[in-house]
Amino acid sequence: MKSDAKLPMQEEEMGILARLGAKLADWCERWFPDAYVFAAIAVAIIAVAALAMGRTPYQIGVDFGKSFWSLISFTMQMAFVVIAGYIVAVSPPVKKLVIILAAVPKTPRFAVAYVAFMVMVSSLISWGFSLIFGGILTREISKRVQGIDYRAMGAAAYLGLGSIWALGLSSSAALLMTTKTSIPAALYKISGTIPLEETLLTWQNLVMIVVLVLLSMWICYVSCPTAEKAKTAEMVGIRYQDEVEEELGKAQTPGEYLEYSPILTLVIVFLGFIYLFNVFSGQGGLAEKMDLNVYNFMFLMVGMLLHWTPKSFLKAAAKSVPMTGGVLLQFPLYGGIFGVLMGSGLTDVLANFFVSISTTDTLPVIVGIYSAILGLFLPSGGGKWIVEAPYMLQAANQLHVSLGWMVQVYNAAEALPNFINPFWMLPLLGLTGVKARDLAGYSILQLMFHVPVVLFLLWILAKTIPYIPPIMQ
Repeated sequence: MKSDAKLPMQEEEMGILARLGAKLADWCERWFPDAYVFAAIAVAIIAVAALAMGRTPYQIGVDFGKSFWSLISFTMQMAFVVIAGYIVAVSPPVKKLVIILAAVPKTPRFAVAYVAFMVMVSSLISWGFSLIFGGILTREISKRVQGIDYRAMGAAAYLGLGSIWALGLSSSAALLMTTKTSIPAALYKISGTIPLEETLLTWQNLVMIVVLVLLSMWICYVSCPTAEKAKTAEMVGIRYQDEVEEELGKAQTPGEYLEYSPILTLVIVFLGFIYLFNVFSGQGGLAEKMDLNVYNFMFLMVGMLLHWTPKSFLKAAAKSVPMTGGVLLQFPLYGGIFGVLMGSGLTDVLANFFVSISTTDTLPVIVGIYSAILGLFLPSGGGKWIVEAPYMLQAANQLHVSLGWMVQVYNAAEALPNFINPFWMLPLLGLTGVKARDLAGYSILQLMFHVPVVLFLLWILAKTIPYIPPIMQ
């Protein structure tokens, strides 16, 4: 077996990046409040802006309250993305699959690049699944391959949320825009519905996915320290022991019998698969049928089947629910922000601003930069889209830029701030025992390469997509 070649990047340079990442993470931990507070600050800023537009406090309060629950359907859909993804990821068959996959890599560098690839591919299916899957895979590989730098491995396991997740099937923005009933009425008048064949299922989106996956894996491989230079998990007191599976036990009373039996699971899954067959066997393609409701339904049915008994399924579901707290509390605030934006006329002001500083060619890049910066302060893919969509899509209509591609502009740019935003790291950190500051150095390295590549792709690929007026159903 060939030994690892000398790193192309100097140790001193890596040290600077790692120190920069640690300082940034330290600053974030000291000064960044909870993500909910960021959403609350956004409410205050939008309210002040509305006052400047001539709205009275009474009018702003009415606008805020009337739209507060406007995203309740979308909120539940996003909560179930987390719940269903977690349920599938911790199911016994998936855990067994992880053990098999963990036996593939034999060297530290290959292990880090391998984890990056597996996590990014899984994030295209579900970002919720990706985080848990990445954490479990990291633990298993770290027990088998000696000399892995735990910081590089942890950053690789997080790549699904920092690179391409929003370009896949768990893109809340793309799936939201396929469903008229999920789109706020005021936004629907601007955008209509946007089918997946104009967003996720375009060849341009596939190009972005392939380029970003290869880029991320290359960075992981060349920046990973050799075994001699690595700072391993054991060095900092992290030890991944084989977990002792908690036995589900057996039914102790007649009333518990059905909890431990697969009978009811099979009945529900059978009915669910009949429904899915009906959905996908009808006229029209996948782009017309896949929305957040169908997506979450599929994951729940698969989760039920993989857990086999209601007892196992409910145990996993109970552990997943606490992870949805941020979604449940923040998204109503985004609904209120949307109401104030629309009621005050700020949407028109922002749309006209983007039109005034953009052309048909430059709008995707300018909006991409803006969305990435805003994502640092509003770490919520689906909720932030509701805030940005009205003026982004209105500007796109005025400049005749593809509405579908503007959704993908948002999706690609939305992932960039995730590289350094601790909000999305929490489930992974809990599974791997690391801290956000441990991942920051390698995440910042990824960000430095991703920003110019993403912006270039958004600009060049936009030239290949024609403008299609809003589709009203």
